[in-house]
Amino acid sequence: MIPQYEPLFTNERANIGDYLLTNSWLTEHIKTKEFEQGISNFLGVKHTIIVNNGTISLCLALLANGVKPGDRVLVPSLTMIATANAVRFIGAIPIFVDVEPETLCMDITQIPDYIKLWSPKAIIYVTFNGRQGNNKCIVSLNVLCSAKGIAVIEDNAQSFGSKNELGQTIGNSINLSSFSFSVPKIITTGQGGCLTTNNDELAQQIRYLKDFGRSGGGNDVHEHFGINCKFTDLQAVIGLTQMETINERINAKKNLALTYYNELKDIKQIKFIKTNLEYTVPWFVEIFVEDRDKLVEYLLTKDIQTRKMYSPIYTQKCYQPNVERHPVAEEYSRKGLWLPSSMILQKQEIIYICEMIRNYYEN
Repeated sequence: MIPQYEPLFTNERANIGDYLLTNSWLTEHIKTKEFEQGISNFLGVKHTIIVNNGTISLCLALLANGVKPGDRVLVPSLTMIATANAVRFIGAIPIFVDVEPETLCMDITQIPDYIKLWSPKAIIYVTFNGRQGNNKCIVSLNVLCSAKGIAVIEDNAQSFGSKNELGQTIGNSINLSSFSFSVPKIITTGQGGCLTTNNDELAQQIRYLKDFGRSGGGNDVHEHFGINCKFTDLQAVIGLTQMETINERINAKKNLALTYYNELKDIKQIKFIKTNLEYTVPWFVEIFVEDRDKLVEYLLTKDIQTRKMYSPIYTQKCYQPNVERHPVAEEYSRKGLWLPSSMILQKQEIIYICEMIRNYYEN
């Protein structure tokens, strides 16, 4: 069976062994700081704060921006459910906005009307599958929100290593950005996440929030509110090992996508979202087809595992009752399929997958 995804490991086992021989504590300490600095250097950002997972990073981002129970937060309707769940977890109310067909990112043109209608405290903008929308629109959104006191948080769980259309690294172009290091990501520590910012005040507030509000490491003086969202040095060793090959990982993802595009571009039943691989590092390779479920079943008979794209969050049972309708999110959700996208996939395996897809449509 060709899995839809599996992580790439290199020297992690040896490095973990070396770390354990140092008699260091496993908790967050020196290796975590090194991992944070490595991410900051790579993204070109002043502050990186590592936390225990990407959902918690969004919760802390909201809290650091003063979002309180009952406040409204705009989120895209088509994204991983963690984006909206982070809002609900702190007692705020997610308000769903449709996505644009060009990128599947939140449709920024709708935001002014949503601001007038809902008076949100914050907006979480998701860079879907490594893509950021039109930069001029992003800048306009930031200007509008800054004038109205609305926080803009970027959920980049699927976008580590990507850049926007101006060549700026995603994670360094918005005031506060969140990343995830869960298993399907280009850098994985099993679980984990981080927030990046150039804002000193926000960074300090997040550090308080993630460590019980302590005034300093290892003491029990609590001048601020906080909870326990700390990382572990054991995970940081894994992250540091993977950061050593981040450029190779980025190239592997881009080459994977390019091979799929070249092999499948002539199949008229398949639609791709135009993706500039000069800037974008796709999380998964995505296609859009009318008969997705039948294609999934067929590929399983050929030992090829795929993954259906998210359902719009407002259609999920845990968000019912809900009468919203967002046509772009619903259309692309119904047609969307993620193909096998592991960095360890061999080119002949991708060719085989594409041959099976071609056979399905020819027959």
